[in-house]
Amino acid sequence: MKRISIFVYSLICYALSLATFLFAFGFFADLWVPKSLDSVRSAPFVTSLLIDLGLIGLFALQHSVMARPGFKRWWTRFVPEPAERSTYLLFSCVALVGLFVFWRPLGGVVWKVDAPLGQALLYAAYAFGWGVLLLATFLINHFDLFGLRQGWLALRGRLYRPLPFRTPALYRYVRHPIYVGWLFTFWATPTMTVAHLVFAVATTAYILAAIRFEESDLVVAHPEYADYRREVPMLVPFTKRPHEAASRIVVGS
Repeated sequence: MKRISIFVYSLICYALSLATFLFAFGFFADLWVPKSLDSVRSAPFVTSLLIDLGLIGLFALQHSVMARPGFKRWWTRFVPEPAERSTYLLFSCVALVGLFVFWRPLGGVVWKVDAPLGQALLYAAYAFGWGVLLLATFLINHFDLFGLRQGWLALRGRLYRPLPFRTPALYRYVRHPIYVGWLFTFWATPTMTVAHLVFAVATTAYILAAIRFEESDLVVAHPEYADYRREVPMLVPFTKRPHEAASRIVVGS
């Protein structure tokens, strides 16, 4: 019964993650949702700014702290190990939904592209970012990243083993294609409001900081990652010598 419960739990967390990501698609681009990053300001600027920064900080704190190996070792004293990844995703969804609900638009426009061709190109870049993000998750095993593999193995009574270290496709050119995809989604917009700019700058800063922590953990877990880090660019392709060992996969934390 416990194994079935863990598997069902992983399915529920996965479904919630997909629903949250679908809403995020509209929220970041002001498409098809009742409220977005770029909605009209309805509260004092300073108060709204502080709330928004707090929401971003809360998500960053949850996303990074719960991903650290030390926290995982402590956390799995209370949460079954096969459910740890799904629980991490559940808390991430809660943090994101909190951001969606309590986000305070700030008003003001930094840039606005009215030309149809310009808008089309920026929306294409936005969709490209989501495409890169999704593809990158499948390249490192989408179902492991989202906790379903762990739940499935538990259901079958099999021991979970971490994925080996390889670098297929996108991972041969940048070490963090998932983050590259996120950066496109944050910055590619025909209308950059002040709130959107605050969000883009804050989340970009968070990504750059988070990479340092993640890579420290990866070097410990996979010693070969040190050579990979020296040879492959972090986010911008073709700025270092292409990595020659193309058969390894980066397993994110």
